[in-house]
Amino acid sequence: MMKAFISGFGTVGQGVLELIIMKGDVISKYGDLTVTGVMDSKSYDVNDKGICGLSVLGKKKNSGRCGDKDRNGMEGKDILDMADYDVLIECTPTNIEDGGEGLKNIKHALSKGKDVITVNKGPLALKFRELSDLAAKNGCIMRYEGSVGGAMPIINLCRESLVGQKIKSINGIFNGTCNFILSRMDSGMPFQQALKEAQQLGYAETDPTYDIKGIDSACKVAILANAVFGRNVTIKDVSIIGIDTITQEAIALAAENNMVIRLIGEVSETRLNVSPRLIPKGHPLSITGTLNTAVVETDFAGPVTVSGRGAGRSETASAILSDLIAVMKERK
Repeated sequence: MMKAFISGFGTVGQGVLELIIMKGDVISKYGDLTVTGVMDSKSYDVNDKGICGLSVLGKKKNSGRCGDKDRNGMEGKDILDMADYDVLIECTPTNIEDGGEGLKNIKHALSKGKDVITVNKGPLALKFRELSDLAAKNGCIMRYEGSVGGAMPIINLCRESLVGQKIKSINGIFNGTCNFILSRMDSGMPFQQALKEAQQLGYAETDPTYDIKGIDSACKVAILANAVFGRNVTIKDVSIIGIDTITQEAIALAAENNMVIRLIGEVSETRLNVSPRLIPKGHPLSITGTLNTAVVETDFAGPVTVSGRGAGRSETASAILSDLIAVMKERK
């Protein structure tokens, strides 16, 4: 029996629990799984025999709380210590300043010998090597497919499907919000109007700084550099230019030359860069809308292109589920 604890019960955390319930038959092929605890910023629910998932989801929908027990200022690690769990599923909001509670939760779980699955970019973009070393020291598995590209399987593609290949570089669109805005600008819409539409549709946050300044993409570039190229870098090592200074004139000039402008993250053994680039129309990185896309350059397989939805409740939860099944298979 594997026991899981879900930390962070917002959109993604709820999606994970929903998917675990829906995919029970699939999961059971790899062993028995039960969720023994959940926590959000205000409340928590812990039951070593397994929480009632449908009840917890109902409470969250009706009251905004995942449990009847108040946190009352309790740290996440204190709640984790109340629970019997084997794997922590970390879904708290990204904090790129110091890693936030997510970093504390991950470090605490690993220090206790627990496996970790996370989609939280902050801890990985700031403390990747420290966390990897801690996991290795304590014999833990740490997986984070959903931290880069949501449902787009870029990390597992590079580390597992392309094993044996020398990966020369990865160039990709890692932020669907920026891609949506630039796509709308292609059709003549001004930047501010495109941003407002993205916010109205739920693609952009009320404060879109992380997206339009390129910070979100830079987090993912740093994670890929560490996970795929074995580098020891943080987001501070990434050269970043966002899309907030792109003018309609620049978009029009690109179109005259049969090009589009896209925010591209570049990762290699020597480069870490996020910046707007001119992309020929018809190129895999000239896509429109909210999709994420990456082109992986290899020595023998040539360029390999992968695409998928980079965010969303079910999309990110699907990446967590794949990591969860991988952990179950390895532990079995």
